[in-house]
Amino acid sequence: MTLFIRYLNLGDIAEPWQISFQDSATKIMEGIVNLHNWIFFYLVIISIFVVWFLFVIIKEFNISKHPISHKKLKDGTLIEIIWTVTPALILITIALPSFKLLYLMDEILDPTITIKAIGRQWYWEYEYSDYVAPEINFDSYMIKTEDLTEGQLRLLEVDNRLILPSLTSIRVIVTAADVLHAWTVPSLGVKLDCVPG
Repeated sequence: MTLFIRYLNLGDIAEPWQISFQDSATKIMEGIVNLHNWIFFYLVIISIFVVWFLFVIIKEFNISKHPISHKKLKDGTLIEIIWTVTPALILITIALPSFKLLYLMDEILDPTITIKAIGRQWYWEYEYSDYVAPEINFDSYMIKTEDLTEGQLRLLEVDNRLILPSLTSIRVIVTAADVLHAWTVPSLGVKLDCVPG
């Protein structure tokens, strides 16, 4: 996975009861947010239509108003075409922008630096191997709740932070030593699943 970091607002953290995305730090994350908002718009319109349609059916076609209405129903080729083609067109309309975004996410750039992240139970091990003869590697453990100081964030603070340069391409290679892990930076729009081996 190659990242291009434009800027990173270190003050942007998740807030209590937050239902929206964190501020984006990359064009990819901006694309993810825009795709989400666009799909959500269509979801609201479709939901309103379906609820209205169900309400009309329950109100108008009940057994007291039309006792034998179900016997008069016949096959309708036109309605079959409409309710088959309409969802297909909606799915195609959603699929095209998402394919574009997936393509942009997998774009391979010539990375300036490569970082290897190894997920271990309860901590991460990082290796910088590009610019120094002996590799730089360190472990990053989460700080226990009782050891936190004022202003530090529970379950987010670590003793050794991974330092990434801005305005550069970074390749992150992930793996796991023991169990499945996920290396995630929400503001960058990155979530990489780490599998042992």
